[in-house]
Amino acid sequence: MPPHKTFALVGRSRALDPTRFAVRGDLADVRLADQVFAPHYAAPLPRTVAAPADLRAGRTSDSQILVSLVPGDAFELLDITGDLAWGVAPASGCVGYVEAAALGDGA
Repeated sequence: MPPHKTFALVGRSRALDPTRFAVRGDLADVRLADQVFAPHYAAPLPRTVAAPADLRAGRTSDSQILVSLVPGDAFELLDITGDLAWGVAPASGCVGYVEAAALGDGA
């Protein structure tokens, strides 16, 4: 079993670009635990895009499109709320929301 890491809150916090770092007010990617404090952390679940979909910066359909995903693209799922999935498109490094129905099973 790997040794436990310990973290300390030191210095000022810095704002991270939410389209590049998987951090929200309620949740963060566990891989960022040494950089940000969040109430909850999630381990990414590998998924494959099954249908064309736009990864958007926000939850609404008029939010900025960060990248268009095509079938076969990898997606790292962190949260599903309603019809939307939030996570990372590793090929582009973009973080955002996509229609959950566009995602297939694990990669």
